[in-house]
Amino acid sequence: MEYERIYGMDKNAKNVDVTSFFPPVVTVLGHVDHGKTTLLDAIRKTSHVTREVGGITQKIGASSVVIPHEKKLRKITFLDTPGHEAFGNMRSRGATVADVGLLIVSSADGVMPQTKESISLLKTTAIPFIVVLTKTDLETSNPDKVKQQLLKEQILLEGYGGDVPVIAVSAKTNHNVKELLDLVLLVFDLHGGNKDVSSAHPLSAVIIESRRDPRVGPRASIVIKDGTLNVRDEIVSEGLTGKVRSMHTDSGEMVKSATIGDAVELIGFSEAPQVGAFVETKGHAKQVQRQEPDALLKREMVYQQAKKEHPLAVLLVADTEGSLEAIVAALPKGVKVITKKTGEVSENDILTAKSTGSIVLAFNSRIRPDVAKLAMVEKVLAKNYEIIYEMLDEIGDALEGKKLSGLEQLLGRAKVLALFPFDKQTVLGVSVLEGRVAKGDKVRLERGDEVIGEAAITSVRNGKNVVSKVEHGHEAGVLLGGSLDFRVGDMIVSHT
Repeated sequence: MEYERIYGMDKNAKNVDVTSFFPPVVTVLGHVDHGKTTLLDAIRKTSHVTREVGGITQKIGASSVVIPHEKKLRKITFLDTPGHEAFGNMRSRGATVADVGLLIVSSADGVMPQTKESISLLKTTAIPFIVVLTKTDLETSNPDKVKQQLLKEQILLEGYGGDVPVIAVSAKTNHNVKELLDLVLLVFDLHGGNKDVSSAHPLSAVIIESRRDPRVGPRASIVIKDGTLNVRDEIVSEGLTGKVRSMHTDSGEMVKSATIGDAVELIGFSEAPQVGAFVETKGHAKQVQRQEPDALLKREMVYQQAKKEHPLAVLLVADTEGSLEAIVAALPKGVKVITKKTGEVSENDILTAKSTGSIVLAFNSRIRPDVAKLAMVEKVLAKNYEIIYEMLDEIGDALEGKKLSGLEQLLGRAKVLALFPFDKQTVLGVSVLEGRVAKGDKVRLERGDEVIGEAAITSVRNGKNVVSKVEHGHEAGVLLGGSLDFRVGDMIVSHT
């Protein structure tokens, strides 16, 4: 009933064949925090935006919706691209595989730096696009002012002597959301939506994201442009082969087959394929020579060359190939990437960093306790980030000769055995399990997998004696600055 109330049509209508219409692939572009994901949430009736770290989208996401249009059901596949400037390459890839673009501009904030970049990208790819003015429910909304800004960027809007459609929407009130979807289909149909594609054609799909899952192996998100992909099909992507073991949609539904316009994540490649590469079935694949790294290149040669030409050498580990590519593209001059990969930080990564004089930078990747311990022993700086801004800022600081604040070197770990009140403070009775703890150390209070907070050690005592530090295997009483919720069994991790 809710679907009928909003769209005026039964979503389970059996007399309509959705597959008889080629579904458009729509890329969503614009400045960070201008409402791209929130708008898609209004369309998908989901809450993806609440799960984004820092309120920003940091991966390309793909999802499909089915809507009534002119008394027929039509499918639209959306690519939700990141808004941060470091993800320009990912946005570029999104537009490359898309049939229609949505240029999202906040009617309250107007044209911003990534808005201009998105405009340039849309002009370069020459795909038809629609200007979508968001946040029209805000008191500070000024659509007319934003339209004038767009005209200065040579966006010739309808009603202003041009042919670029423009529509004002509000994801909060659902204003013009249905009208936007109808406009997408209209623009698509007017620009060759009935082109010669068929589910019977050979498969042609594009990888929009890939990652290595430690449980099931490489995963690849794809959008199918032509043909059909089935479970157990043998596939090829730039020389990398695989066999489809399973596929699921953005909602988690397992499917046995996917066709034109579908966005699915598949499992079956032996390695994580390159983002932006085409996927074809084995019998129809073009012969492309895959570029393999030079196995004879010695680490010491890499180190010496990097040390000579670059003041900072790094090993990059990221959650997905798309994130990895974005970080590499955003790194400032003077940074030498020794190796890069997806997955979690391994002991081999620490040893490689040790031998090449590098630091390990991870993005949304796990650093296991045993790997962190090895990094501490080998004196290798390693840190995991959740927001790309922080990583780039600290890299910039390091290049400028500032201290490596936040590039974490683990110094010691201690377990809280008891709590004692002392002069309106709490003394932590601890046992040093690894390394050492010392006065002035910055420490992180951990409870299981949860980080409670950060503080600094203001005093260390061994019995009644004031000492500067306590080594592994000994017990001590420590005072921490600030006010944290201490409990017996907590761990304090000392780091630079």
